Amino acid sequence: MKGILLLAHGSRENDTELTMRKITEYVRDELKNDMVEEAYLQFRDKNLDKGLLSLIEKGADEIHVVPYFLFNGVHIREDIPAEIEQFSAKYPNVKITLGETLGADKRLANIVVDRIKQQ
Repeated sequence: MKGILLLAHGSRENDTELTMRKITEYVRDELKNDMVEEAYLQFRDKNLDKGLLSLIEKGADEIHVVPYFLFNGVHIREDIPAEIEQFSAKYPNVKITLGETLGADKRLANIVVDRIKQQ
C-alpha cells in the first residue's frame, strides 16, 4: 500500500500545525487516499520518523515523502535524505522516496497574484 507523507519544516507556533492539517486534508480529499499524513522536520512532536511509522502502522509498504518546502536548501539536500536513510535501515521492507520541493511553479505565482489582488 502506498502512503504519502507531507513534510513541513515546522515552527514553534502552534497555528502552523492547523495550516498543515488543512493542506493534508485537501491532499487526502483530492487524491481520495486515506494514507496521507503530515510531519515536521523540526519544532513539533510529529517528526519525520513518527510520520513514517504512522503510515507503516496503517499498512504502507511504500511511502512518498513530499517536502512542503519552497527551496532545495540543506534540509532537502542533506538532512532529510540522511534521516530517511537511517529510518530505512530499520525498515528495509518499506520503500521510501523523497519528492521535489514546491519550487518555482507558476501555480504558486498565481496564488501570490491572487493575494495581491485581494488587497
